Amino acid sequence: MAVYGGAQAAPEQKGWLEYKWKVLICVIFGVFMIVLDSTVVNVALRTVQSAYNVSLSNAQWIVSVYVLALGIMTPMSGFLADRFGIKRMYVAGLSIFVLGSFLCGLAPSFSNSIWVLVGARALQGFGGGMAQPLAAAFIYSTFPPKEQGLALGFFGISLVVGPALGPILGGWLVDQSLWQWIFFINVPIGILGVTLASRWLRKRPVEGKTPADVLGLITSVIGFGAVLLAASEVSQKGWSSSFVLTTFGIGAVALLLFSVIELFVAKAPLLNLRLFGRPTFAIASLIGWVSVIGLFGAEFLMPLYLQILRGRTALETGVTLLPLALTAAITTPIAGRLYDKIGPRPLVVGGFGLLLLNTWQLSHLQATTPISTILLLLALRGVALGMTVQTTFATALGAVPRDKIARGSSLINGTRFVVQSIGVAALATVLTGGLSTTTLSYQNAASQQASATQPVKVTSAPKPVAFGICETPGVAAEQNLPPGVPAVAATQVRPKIQQACSEYVSGFEKTYRVTFYFAILAMLIGFFLPGWPLKWAGRGAAAGEAPPMPAH
Repeated sequence: MAVYGGAQAAPEQKGWLEYKWKVLICVIFGVFMIVLDSTVVNVALRTVQSAYNVSLSNAQWIVSVYVLALGIMTPMSGFLADRFGIKRMYVAGLSIFVLGSFLCGLAPSFSNSIWVLVGARALQGFGGGMAQPLAAAFIYSTFPPKEQGLALGFFGISLVVGPALGPILGGWLVDQSLWQWIFFINVPIGILGVTLASRWLRKRPVEGKTPADVLGLITSVIGFGAVLLAASEVSQKGWSSSFVLTTFGIGAVALLLFSVIELFVAKAPLLNLRLFGRPTFAIASLIGWVSVIGLFGAEFLMPLYLQILRGRTALETGVTLLPLALTAAITTPIAGRLYDKIGPRPLVVGGFGLLLLNTWQLSHLQATTPISTILLLLALRGVALGMTVQTTFATALGAVPRDKIARGSSLINGTRFVVQSIGVAALATVLTGGLSTTTLSYQNAASQQASATQPVKVTSAPKPVAFGICETPGVAAEQNLPPGVPAVAATQVRPKIQQACSEYVSGFEKTYRVTFYFAILAMLIGFFLPGWPLKWAGRGAAAGEAPPMPAH
């Protein structure tokens, strides 16, 4: 009888499928929906704006509130699992997400106010933030140490394929004037996921009643919520905005108080920050923070390049990004198996070495770079992503004692979430920092002209018209003008297009170079991880390398 998760596992029942694989299937179903929703809505933002006839800043809340809710709930998921049981909380989180998705789809039929949709999106985020960290904890506490890398590798397929399929699926539904189905598609998948989890996942005994960390909860909600809110508003208001600065300040103070409470006051901390006292956990977490900027920052940039400069539609952009997801999906389980054999060091160092070369090449993109070249670069980037992202997560979680797996997963996911949000906001600032006021005003006018339409009923919306500053597919370079611009105005507009194109190309070059430096940093830190050429004893060694965490 095996012992996982700090408790004796139930005897394996004979059947057509081992319990550990049932767990993996269950959590893949659940997490795939949650990560899919992180990108599927983005491509419909302009359509929703037109359907509700609201400003872009108001429409942006359907994206921002989801991120906020995810970020606030993620740190709490470990405590809830310890208090009420990991299976109960995972199924509850998944059920809340499915309910939120259903309400999102129905929202336009119930009300012409976008805030009904925003409220339903918040419900989605709370459910997703509860379920996602517990999925990884379930895997780690079910699979034996020698197979945990492989299991997290297969689990990672959903984490890389979901966000990549989001723009494709969302773009196709928008093109078919079916944007509400962006939410409805979650319902049947979610019901299946809840059903499988309810039937297959085993309950685990709750060891005593975990006391609530009230002060930690309050400061966590304020801290994580304020920082994520400020990061989501930077693109609209700028870093110098009094709202952004004040909100960041409140978040920083609250997180500082949260850290003091968790380390020195709380008897049962909401997040066990003393896990950072374990060297492998601390190093892997640091690499994870750096890598979300080096890797995902660039994934944020490529859709902007394709849509703003090259005039690709949301659907075309999603298809162009698909090679990245495919190669990452192939590489991730292979990397997981290698992790079990040789440890994280060679995978992380090799992956970020490949990323360095790839990012340098992307920093030299021009407005005329062949799409075939971009497809190849994205495929190579997917290999780097598959070698690094889940490897650093597995390494960090592998250094956590088994009875603290749920808390460790919450800590890793919560901190990565904050770093990614701030990092993407900073990269967006670097991208737009070199744009002149002439280009910014021209782009805004061109965008409005390209998507101008009369308000329609909320349940339908017109298709957005693609326009690329440097290139619009099917339009000769000398005739590339925003829709609706009369031929007589071409002589005044074309110099503005050329200036905007040049400034954006320069902006993308600078921004990719920033991510290049982060990749260098991640690779250097990776040399301090365990693994080949030194002896690698697996996850148990990582978890046991440090003495028991001191009491407080």
